Amino acid sequence: MEKETIERRIDKLKESTPANFGIMTPQHMIEHLTITVRISYGKIKLNDFEPNEKQLAQKHALIYTDIEFPKGIKAPGLEENLLALRYPNLETAKSELLKSIEDYNFHFTQEPNDKTTHPRFGKLTHEEWERFHRKHFDHHLSQFEL
Repeated sequence: MEKETIERRIDKLKESTPANFGIMTPQHMIEHLTITVRISYGKIKLNDFEPNEKQLAQKHALIYTDIEFPKGIKAPGLEENLLALRYPNLETAKSELLKSIEDYNFHFTQEPNDKTTHPRFGKLTHEEWERFHRKHFDHHLSQFEL
């Protein structure tokens, strides 16, 4: 994952940046991306499971086609309300996201064949996570025209 590209994009994000869609604030969005990156390199561990046919079809469509993330899609396991913020401010949250990207890149440099569990799609390879993250980041950054 290109940390420098992400850093350039989120550098423009301010607490007051309005969302084009969705209910996340800028900080909620950054913290959501951080959690997802941490899941992808195993820092946050999820129970292994075998995806059902619907989940496999969603995985194929999202990871192996040009389809974009649908607006309004809910992350698995999240309630209707936003999660409580973990960091004191947006700048700290941005720093944590960039650190999580460094850790992700380091992990897959050390363990290139590792497969980690995605909450909807089951085990993903590094290549699959790369495709997922690209679309996921583009989706959320476009919320704030980044």
